[in-house]
Amino acid sequence: MEAKNVGLRNVTVADTKISNIDGENGKLIYRGYDIMDLVKNSTFEETSYLLLHNDLPSKKELEEFHKMLVNARDIPAPMIKNMENFRKDAHPMDLLQAFIAELGGYYVEHGTQKEVSYEMSINLIAKMPTMIACWDRVRREEEVVAPDPTLSHCANFLYMMSGKKPDPETEKILDTCLILHADHSFNASTFAAREVASTRAHMYSAISAAVGALSGQLHGGANYEVMKMLLDIGSIDKVEAWVKEKLANKDRVMGMGHAVYKTYDPRATILKELSEKLAAKTGDPWFAITQKVEEVTIDEMKRLKGMDIYPNVDLYSASLYYMLKIPMDLNTPIFAISRVSGWASHVIEEAFAEAAPKPALYRPNADYVGKYCGPEGCAYKPIEIREDE
Repeated sequence: MEAKNVGLRNVTVADTKISNIDGENGKLIYRGYDIMDLVKNSTFEETSYLLLHNDLPSKKELEEFHKMLVNARDIPAPMIKNMENFRKDAHPMDLLQAFIAELGGYYVEHGTQKEVSYEMSINLIAKMPTMIACWDRVRREEEVVAPDPTLSHCANFLYMMSGKKPDPETEKILDTCLILHADHSFNASTFAAREVASTRAHMYSAISAAVGALSGQLHGGANYEVMKMLLDIGSIDKVEAWVKEKLANKDRVMGMGHAVYKTYDPRATILKELSEKLAAKTGDPWFAITQKVEEVTIDEMKRLKGMDIYPNVDLYSASLYYMLKIPMDLNTPIFAISRVSGWASHVIEEAFAEAAPKPALYRPNADYVGKYCGPEGCAYKPIEIREDE
């Protein structure tokens, strides 16, 4: 029997006011604002406020929001001690998922359920960069760098990673990347967070589940696979043969194609511009190689299958992070420290929607296609009889 609606493709499960994807026209909207407008004029902190509050902040509101994030950056000392007990080659996403879940054991938030969820959201947005930066220092057996309250959200993360304050251009590039990754409607990790939230589990549990979903190779792990691909290719003169061989073997070219966008992913448009700009500054070959991968893949897919294919958000983000000297296995965690703003907004919307219909526990159906032994089911046989048969 053929499965129906595999992957819940084209199945609407809920209403949302948070973001919208226009796949036909290549547009991404956060709370009514075009992503192209936000990356030109906003910051990640302001965008996070927008996602959580459904509107852009006033100057005072943004200052207060920034202050809350700064005050919540530190993580408990025992958490850093626990990091030292992890294998140094443990995957950062495994560590991140574990320590997000652990936050519930350290903090007792007060207020209504919605107020508690908001306080947990602030904790997560502020602390996840600290967790990743601390883990990177711990695994390299370097002294952990304390957060700097004078720095922006993005600059502080880069500072805690390297021990050096970033230049404004580098800070702006990463800040733009975080805006672009902050939300993307009902993707796999967001749906995971909302499904857990529908049980009325708390924010930390829902976000931990989202991180687990994001770690998958077909979701957030794709940008890591893109960089592996670029390193495997090595030089621009090898791109064409490499791509043609992949496609001839019916393999995927990572970073190309999207489940929703039928044209250029708007996030990829911005990331391509940033990658080109950074490559001109560093002299690295990765932008040129990536652009060639894009061109050859588009041409070959047209020739082989008569179909149009375009880059997704992962194609150019991989080389961009690599040129920023960020370890490859931190690509997906950086995705997470951005997407947590969207996840948290979705969890709050799922649990506290004011408009009808009220949220309900997710409980989809499935068609049973297993074996039948008769109308009464299979008769249990003792293990001695089964072994003799």
